[in-house]
Amino acid sequence: MEVMVEFAGLARVLTRRSRFPLELDDGCSYRCILQRLGEMHPELVGEVIHPSFAALQSSNMLNLNGRRMVQPAQMDECPQQGDRLILMSILAGG
Repeated sequence: MEVMVEFAGLARVLTRRSRFPLELDDGCSYRCILQRLGEMHPELVGEVIHPSFAALQSSNMLNLNGRRMVQPAQMDECPQQGDRLILMSILAGG
């Protein structure tokens, strides 16, 4: 199965990549994807991806198809063929 991964915010700055296709085994969960991304881009670990590879750092989110955020309780769910995953920073200002 293939999904499109997009980096926005800090993830894009750290990796110097904006988007790329990622080939996954069937049944690969969002948690599995974070581990793959952390292995592919170790510069994300500790800054965007939690060092345990099980979650994102609190200032980051995973967006599915530009429509909804993947919640922490949904990390063991799986994307579908052709989904677009956006790893993005949550920015706030004042």
